[in-house]
Amino acid sequence: MNQLFAPELWIGVVPLLPLLAAFWIAVGQVGGWNRGESGERETRQVTTVTTALALLLLLVIDMRALLTDFESQIVVAQWLVSSPFRILLSFTADTLGLLMGTLVATISLITLRFSVNYLHREVGYQRFFMLLSLFTSAMLLIVLAGNPGLLFVGWEMAGISSYLLIAYNYSREPATKNATYALVANRLGDAGLLAGIFFATLWVGSIEWPDLLQSEALEQLSGLHLGLIGAAFLLAAFVKSAQVPFSPWISRALEGPTPSSAIFYGSLMVHAGVYLVIRLQPLIEQSQPLSLLLFLVGGTTALYGYLTGLVQTDVKSALIFSTLTQVGLMFVSCGLGWYDLATAYLLLHAIWRSWQFLTAPSFMHQMDQPTRPAHHWLRPLQRLYAAAMNRFWLDSLSHWLLIRPTQRLAKDLHIFDADVVRPIIGVSNKIHSISSLEAWEKQSCEIESSRTDVPPGSGLFGALLQHLADGFVWIEQHLILKGGGEGLIDTIKAWGTFITRVEQQLSMPRYLLLMIMATFVVIL
Repeated sequence: MNQLFAPELWIGVVPLLPLLAAFWIAVGQVGGWNRGESGERETRQVTTVTTALALLLLLVIDMRALLTDFESQIVVAQWLVSSPFRILLSFTADTLGLLMGTLVATISLITLRFSVNYLHREVGYQRFFMLLSLFTSAMLLIVLAGNPGLLFVGWEMAGISSYLLIAYNYSREPATKNATYALVANRLGDAGLLAGIFFATLWVGSIEWPDLLQSEALEQLSGLHLGLIGAAFLLAAFVKSAQVPFSPWISRALEGPTPSSAIFYGSLMVHAGVYLVIRLQPLIEQSQPLSLLLFLVGGTTALYGYLTGLVQTDVKSALIFSTLTQVGLMFVSCGLGWYDLATAYLLLHAIWRSWQFLTAPSFMHQMDQPTRPAHHWLRPLQRLYAAAMNRFWLDSLSHWLLIRPTQRLAKDLHIFDADVVRPIIGVSNKIHSISSLEAWEKQSCEIESSRTDVPPGSGLFGALLQHLADGFVWIEQHLILKGGGEGLIDTIKAWGTFITRVEQQLSMPRYLLLMIMATFVVIL
């Protein structure tokens, strides 16, 4: 009975509390009792109380961890079982998890309190707090998850809330475009995380952190398998933390309100990739190429953020490129094996950067002189200065490599839908607009007059016979009676054209490349 009231067993409630707040606000919006300025008080009370309770519960668990020893891997229930594979609903209450959880809850509570006055009388006040609560729940789930499967749920929740907050002012076209850009870019990282989970399941047999990261399991893996698991997880970390060449999306994400910029890209979500790397320390230390990759990518990002930040003229852009520099240095620390330093660096930088972002609006109002020019040593270097001004053309490169292929794929899917799917299900590609009830009745009469009536049947067997009769009538009209066999010939020609279109779609280079990649996945 005493074990039931052990604080660590309630760790699963921590990410649940902000999620309940988001759900309550959403229900209030649908129900109509929590709207407009009159609903602001209820919204701020619900979000503040639930986040404060999550922080209080974490502090109790922290004290319990300092005073006594308990099992850091806490299994709540079985989530998915498919012999021999299973995913547990488990949480990690080790030093790293509790430190990060306490940091997330503290910064989230401060940001929520700041937003109460900052967004007063905004049209989307309730929507903002709902998404901020959803993001808080997502980050708590990421840092407290006991396996990458549960971490992936928080990863996706954070991505969705980020997308919706970037597009907070959805009436502006740049806001929706930048939100879509960030969402598409982060899908690459999500694919990497899924690949890492798949490889770990295939070759290790378990994705629980203690099982996945134990030295005995890692030593049994070949270099190729170890490298593929680590590279997949590192891809997810690089994209989430906006490392080169995935950096352009984070500057576009500043379209959202300042509190969301502070908590997302200044202090918490931008560090999610660093947290994942620190969590994977035993795995990465087994592979020198992975450590070298961390060092190179982190060093390149730090240099990119430093040089680009020198020529920025607005506060938020300067802060975000400074953040990229610091996060890049954290990856460098991990690449050199200094994981404890990277952890301390992450905690201190998150606190400092959130304060800078939250005070940025006040700082802008106090400015009474133009922004400082670029450093004197950079101005004579015209080519480097031009490259920094153009952000080293990473935006154009990512648009060419990421956005354009996505747009082309969407266009191909549209063509495939029009030329292949719709003919199969018998839906016309033409969309007829009906402007009045009279037009609708006229169209209905035309459709009914074009059909050949079949006497209606009664009962189950009567209905089956009626459908069968309709089918025979259609075959007779379109294949047999039409011009003494012309109907059959026309049908064969139509199917030939249909198959040719399918072949043309599948012969495109990107589909051939997709089939080759799928073949490699099957072989591996």
